Amino acid sequence: MRLGLVELRLLPDDFWTLTPAELMLMLDVETTSTRMSRGTFSDLAARFPDKNKD
Repeated sequence: MRLGLVELRLLPDDFWTLTPAELMLMLDVETTSTRMSRGTFSDLAARFPDKNKD
C-alpha cells in the first residue's frame, strides 16, 4: 500500500481499483507464477468443498 500511495503517488481510489497484476506492472515487479494443474485444483476442491446455503 505504501508503494502505491507514496512511491507511485496514486490517489486512494485509484490504488484500490487496481488489480494485483496492474500494481505489479506499475511497480515493475517480475512475476513467475505458474498455473494450477487440474490435479492440484481437484485436491484443493476435495479438501475445501463449497458449503451449501440451505
